Amino acid sequence: MAHAQTHSGQQHPVKLYLLVWGLLFVLSTFSYLVDYFGIQGYARWFLILFFMVLKAGLIVAIFMHMAWERLALVYAILVPPVLVLVFVAMMVSESNYTIFTRLTFSSVGL
Repeated sequence: MAHAQTHSGQQHPVKLYLLVWGLLFVLSTFSYLVDYFGIQGYARWFLILFFMVLKAGLIVAIFMHMAWERLALVYAILVPPVLVLVFVAMMVSESNYTIFTRLTFSSVGL
């Protein structure tokens, strides 16, 4: 009696994974080149974070198969970190206002 194996998931071509692996290698190279060329200041941090987010997005989309998931699951994974970033930005804005107010109206200062 022969048992047939069934695969419940989708099969993706190996070429796709090799392409994404190559893209990750190129993005990592660009990230290291930022240090190699000595880029400093906000441009350095923007580039490093930009390449990091691109690499993380590729990993989540392809290797974790989020590109083929239902939209509700994608929202459940992606919306909370975005909201955390929005709340952090709001806190930074409020902290700047608070320090400005303290320095403006306080005779003691910090």
